[in-house]
Amino acid sequence: MDRSLYIAMSGAKQTLLAQASNANNLANSQTTGFKSDFEQFRSMPVFGPGFPSRVYAMAERPGSDLSMGSIHTTGNDLDVAIKGEGWFAVEGKDGKEAYTRAGDLRITAEGRLETGTGVAIYGNDGPILIPPADKIDIGNDGTISIIPAGENASTLAVVDRIKLVKPELSNLEKLNDGFMHTKDGSTLEADANVSIVQGALEASNVNAVSALVEMIELARNFELQTKVMKNADDNSGISAKLMQMA
Repeated sequence: MDRSLYIAMSGAKQTLLAQASNANNLANSQTTGFKSDFEQFRSMPVFGPGFPSRVYAMAERPGSDLSMGSIHTTGNDLDVAIKGEGWFAVEGKDGKEAYTRAGDLRITAEGRLETGTGVAIYGNDGPILIPPADKIDIGNDGTISIIPAGENASTLAVVDRIKLVKPELSNLEKLNDGFMHTKDGSTLEADANVSIVQGALEASNVNAVSALVEMIELARNFELQTKVMKNADDNSGISAKLMQMA
C-alpha cells in the first residue's frame, strides 16, 4: 500500500508545482517579450540503503519556449522590437549581463535607459545614459541619436548603441530572475547582424487558450492523484481489520 500512496502523494505535489508554472505562463500572456516555460513529469527511483524499490513523480522545467512572439506597432519612440533572432543585453538583478526580448524602454529621471521592469539596457560600455533631449531616434542597428533639449532639429547627436547579441539558443537558460543567461556563464559579444524596429513591441509567445486547457488537465490530474491516495488509505484500513480478525 505504501508504494501506491507514496507515488500518488508525490504526483499530487508535483502536479501543484506544474500548475504554478503554467499559471505563471498564463499570468504573463500579455507581458512584453515573455518566453513561456515548459514543464514535464517523469518518475525517479528513491535511492538509499538497499535497492531502489520505490519511485516518485518529479516535475521539472526542461527549458523555455524561445520562439518569437507577434510584433505590434505602438508608435512610441522608446518601444523597440528585434526583427528575427537576437536579444537585448541588460544588467541582471545580480549585476551580471543578462538577455531579454522585451523592448519596452523608458528613461529614468537620472537619464538611465531601462526596460519596463526597471533593468538597465547595455550599450557599448555598460548601461546607457540619455541626456535631456527633445527627440530620440533608435536606428535599425541599435544606434541611439537625439536632438538635445533646446537645440534645433538639424542638431543630431549620437549617444550610444544598444548592445544586441545573437547567441546559440542551446546555450541559453532562464533563471529565477526571469531573464535569459548563458549556461557557461560567458558574456556575449555584440552582433552587428541583429536589427531592430522602432515603434513596435514583441508580444509574449504564450498561447492563452493552450495554457487554460493545460490548467484544466492539471486540475483533473491532481484530483485523480488525491482519489488514489484515498483508495490506498481505505485499502490499508481494510487490510488492518482483516489482520485483526485473523
